Amino acid sequence: MAHTLANPDGLHDPVPFGYSHTAAVPEGTQLVLVAGQYGSDADGAVVSPDFAEQVKQAFRNLGVALAAHGLDLGHVVQLRTYVVNHDVAKLAPIGAAIAEGWGSKPPVNTLIGVASLATPDVLFEVEASAARP
Repeated sequence: MAHTLANPDGLHDPVPFGYSHTAAVPEGTQLVLVAGQYGSDADGAVVSPDFAEQVKQAFRNLGVALAAHGLDLGHVVQLRTYVVNHDVAKLAPIGAAIAEGWGSKPPVNTLIGVASLATPDVLFEVEASAARP
């Protein structure tokens, strides 16, 4: 892995919430930036009106985007997740997807509640910064 994650003493344990506090990328590492991925099929149509299904598909799509550069989820340093009409109940499917992808070493992540995304049927979006050693 090209980066290191840290959860310093004096800050709460963020791992159960699906993120780490800090990430450091060593000098000479190439950053690969992935635009917001949403719960779409290969034609761009939203796969389901269900929030949890959109989250799962968005993370699958993130994996496909990373693979185009020879990377996988383990190369992700930072996520930004966008949630339409965020409420606490929406944390569970997001946390489950992050735990499935990263286990006990989740990347840095900021959740951003938004009023809407590109189209009314898109309920979730994830963008990423990945590090290539």
